[in-house]
Amino acid sequence: MEVLSLSSRRALGLGLALLLTACPKTTTPVRGGAGGTGEGSQQTLPTKPQVEAKKDATADAALAQAVETAARTPDKLQAAEVLLTVRKTYPGTTASQEALYRAGVLYFESENYAEARKTFNELLFENPLYPQAEDAKYKLALSALEVGAYRDAYQTLSSLAERAEGAQREKLLQEAARAAEGAGLFGVALDNAVKAAEDAKTPQEQAAAVQRVEQLVEGRASFVDVARVVEGMSPRHPAWPVLTFKLARIYYHLRDWTRLEETLNRFLQEAPSSPFAGQARELLSRATRRVEVRPKTVGVLLPMTGRYKPIGEAVLRGVQLGLAGSDIELIVKDTQGEVMLAGQAVEQLAFDEGAIAVLGPLLPDDSRRAALVAEELQIPLLTMTRAEGITEIGPHVFRNMLTNSAQAQAIADYAMRVRGFKRFAVLYPNIPYGVEMANGFWDEVVEKGGTVRGAESYAHDQTTFTDEAKKLVGRYYLEDRADYLEGMRDIQGESLDAFRKRKAVEKLKGGLEPVVDFEAIFIPDDWKRVSLVGPALAVEDIITNACDPRDLERIRKTTGKKDLKTVTLLGTNTWSSPKGRSGLPELIERGGKFVTCSVYVDGFFIDSQRPATRKFVQAFREAYKDVDKDPGLLEAIGYDSALMLRQLIDKQRPRTRSDMREALLNLKNFEGATGRTSFSDKREAVKPLFMLSVDNRGVKELPPEAAGGSGS
Repeated sequence: MEVLSLSSRRALGLGLALLLTACPKTTTPVRGGAGGTGEGSQQTLPTKPQVEAKKDATADAALAQAVETAARTPDKLQAAEVLLTVRKTYPGTTASQEALYRAGVLYFESENYAEARKTFNELLFENPLYPQAEDAKYKLALSALEVGAYRDAYQTLSSLAERAEGAQREKLLQEAARAAEGAGLFGVALDNAVKAAEDAKTPQEQAAAVQRVEQLVEGRASFVDVARVVEGMSPRHPAWPVLTFKLARIYYHLRDWTRLEETLNRFLQEAPSSPFAGQARELLSRATRRVEVRPKTVGVLLPMTGRYKPIGEAVLRGVQLGLAGSDIELIVKDTQGEVMLAGQAVEQLAFDEGAIAVLGPLLPDDSRRAALVAEELQIPLLTMTRAEGITEIGPHVFRNMLTNSAQAQAIADYAMRVRGFKRFAVLYPNIPYGVEMANGFWDEVVEKGGTVRGAESYAHDQTTFTDEAKKLVGRYYLEDRADYLEGMRDIQGESLDAFRKRKAVEKLKGGLEPVVDFEAIFIPDDWKRVSLVGPALAVEDIITNACDPRDLERIRKTTGKKDLKTVTLLGTNTWSSPKGRSGLPELIERGGKFVTCSVYVDGFFIDSQRPATRKFVQAFREAYKDVDKDPGLLEAIGYDSALMLRQLIDKQRPRTRSDMREALLNLKNFEGATGRTSFSDKREAVKPLFMLSVDNRGVKELPPEAAGGSGS
């Protein structure tokens, strides 16, 4: 704030002293009438209501002095305070209102918009017919605009614009539009901008107004507002091309093909030279191409760059092998693991490439986005994601991939139907995958009439499992065991010194038998972690490696315990491990005897003797000699998915996407690398999974009848 000089301070002090010591003159208010009605009087018409403030000579003198003092005061805020002294001293006078107006102007000019708004509001409330009311209202509206009171600003500005003309009206409409936009009244702002374009007097004004319309329809005004404004608008209106082309693009995103084509055809007829005409022609061409299908063109969506490139390449090798030697054109779209790119790729394959079906994607979010777009465009999508519920998006979405729910169902079915187990324990990592698998297995067991006797979780990076093993067999919370409490009472009843008592307690704890009231333990974790869990279970006398009766008898003799119960470890496809130096899977090299007799489930097994699987493995090794890696689940799924489409295209010759969808839905008993596959009514691949048994010689596949089926 500017510092006042000594002379200025003296002048300000003198002015305030004069104002505060002056005595207001008391006057009698004069009541006005509309004229008499008595005899001899001429009747007059009523005049407009007026607010008449009192005229007071003393107040006028004080105002004149305040105006002079304010003019000499460099700081406008202090000058306003001088004027407001008149307002406080002489309320209800014309001088008071004039002082209020002048103070408001000073606040406005000094950009103190909050005080300006407050002052002008007070003035207009007291006297809406004040001679400078229009200017006060305008400055009040601008002040409201500056402090973010957009709705108040819009109401005042639009009211002023109704009574204004020419350039002033245009200016008010622009400011009203700005206020409406700030208030979120984009429909109102659009109306104002359209009106401004209609009323523009020069080409420059019209171009500016149309540009404002374009800005509003690009992400601000809603579809309803655009449609409302366009309805009934003449094609000769300068804003018609902008609004109509925007409406067409909205119809495109809504997949309302009929209205889209009607709108674009009219647009090109009425505005063929519009700057948007080229885009309109391309949009119309693209819309009409949606039904143009190339029956032997298949698209695939995979992450071919970025962090997920290795899995994209693995699947693509399988896809290319499945289509090798055919005349099917494969168009690969790189999703880069980006959700929006996946959706855009589906559009490109449908509109620009004429693909009859699409394979992929893999990643959950990519797949959901691709599935939504595929359903909108009604193009069959055979995704290879594990994301649960993906096919619920719509009838054009299919899935061919090993899911968590399918694994839980298959391993529970094997354990209960084939092995006859009824009681289980669950040991799982506290991560989304572990929790989901544990819950899925638990639900399957209960649904089939079994029970889960114990469940323990552990940290995902944990390497020791002593506590978890103790908890499973009742050796951790000893206070819950009656035999332990009884033993402790006996020890307490004996006269033992501290050393002997400690030894007695240790002997008691060591002699407690494990409570093994389950027949199998489900462990949904990585093979590296499983190889560490096995030995921890053995320490707590959980026998997991006695699937042969002779092994069990040998353990009985070694331990001297006759009442031994064996427990089978059950797992998921994350148990599959690469082969180590010995040629055995690393699961066995690291876990040793403690993981033998275990059983786990997978969606592919490279050493399977199933003819279709062997055929795939042999073909893959021959085709990819330069790839120092045997095929896994990803390659096999890619191969099967591509081969399914190939067989349907070659044998059933679908001409439309609807034909392809029906062909996929009716696919039965397809012999593939991942098993004999059919699609359920939910469009989920149903196939017998690979049930794998572990022994000291390696991993072998159990008979197909042990695997049952998977899928919904």
